[in-house]
Amino acid sequence: MTDGTIEALEASFEEMTMPGAVTRPVLGGARAPSGAAFEGFLRSGASVEMKAFTGVSGDAGGFAVPREIDAVIDATLKSISPIRSIANVVKVGSAGYRKLVTTGGTPSGWAAETGARAETDTPVFTEIAPPMGELFANPSASQAMLDDAQFDVEAWLAGEIAMEFAKAEGAAFVGGSGVDRPKGFLQAPTASSGDATRAFGTLQYLPSGAAGDFGANPEDRLIDLVQTLRGPYRQGARFVMNSATLARIRKFKTSDGAFLWAPGLAAGQPATLLGYPVIEAEDMPDIAANALAIAFGDFRAGYLIAERTETAILRDPYTNKPFVHFYATKRIGGCVSNSEAIKLMKFAAA
Repeated sequence: MTDGTIEALEASFEEMTMPGAVTRPVLGGARAPSGAAFEGFLRSGASVEMKAFTGVSGDAGGFAVPREIDAVIDATLKSISPIRSIANVVKVGSAGYRKLVTTGGTPSGWAAETGARAETDTPVFTEIAPPMGELFANPSASQAMLDDAQFDVEAWLAGEIAMEFAKAEGAAFVGGSGVDRPKGFLQAPTASSGDATRAFGTLQYLPSGAAGDFGANPEDRLIDLVQTLRGPYRQGARFVMNSATLARIRKFKTSDGAFLWAPGLAAGQPATLLGYPVIEAEDMPDIAANALAIAFGDFRAGYLIAERTETAILRDPYTNKPFVHFYATKRIGGCVSNSEAIKLMKFAAA
């Protein structure tokens, strides 16, 4: 070994042992086996350079979860939170999001070849602003668990955050109040009037025919619910209800003894009711007096979910020693974007 080689090695060792030397965690998704900087950050909190954290600036917000973890979270959320899988999900770069919806087309008219053309009305626009809130999870692990080389920190963290996020957002998309959280579609105003006369933003409901139960000929009520939705929306429509309501409907038969409900023809395919897929959402209410227990519609056209593209995570080893908390947050909002695309069944006589 030459003198030049020895001097180069000594210089490299001096750089690694310099006081104050820090390294940044790898946030690009490339995970090095046993020793990636982000994994080291999760296990010990060392070798991380911290920056200011503020909610005022759009690009600041803790340590972003690597792409590989974020992908796991999104995939798990889609399978746990059913409304997310059927709604229109948009990625936003800030807390505020606005969407324009036209509530009336441009009227037209007829005229002779040389006749005068009168001015027609202009389209009417409505601004949609989904209420947003900060969804958070704060799982913890003991330092001994983190020090265990056999413990997959990233998989555990992704699973914990995904489960907490799925529980909270699944309930908010259905019945959220809209105060510091998404506004669920069941919290929208309702009326029995049709699309032509109902105010924009108000969902139409059909009565079941009896208070807290199905009336006579319940299959006819379900058919009315389907046909109330206009043809363009029925192309991508589906039923949404909880498992208790579905258990009742699965027993319904037509006059010739055929079941209205049909199981999926292949693995992974949803069951159908009157030819339309059925989504089980346990956050939907049970059948009770005046309950809106069944929804039918094209949720991709009717319900909007707006969320920040990244999840922020902060490591807190000090608050509850010897446990280490991983505080994860995500900005997310939601509301009804097209009140003509979703219909509800209200369990009432009228």
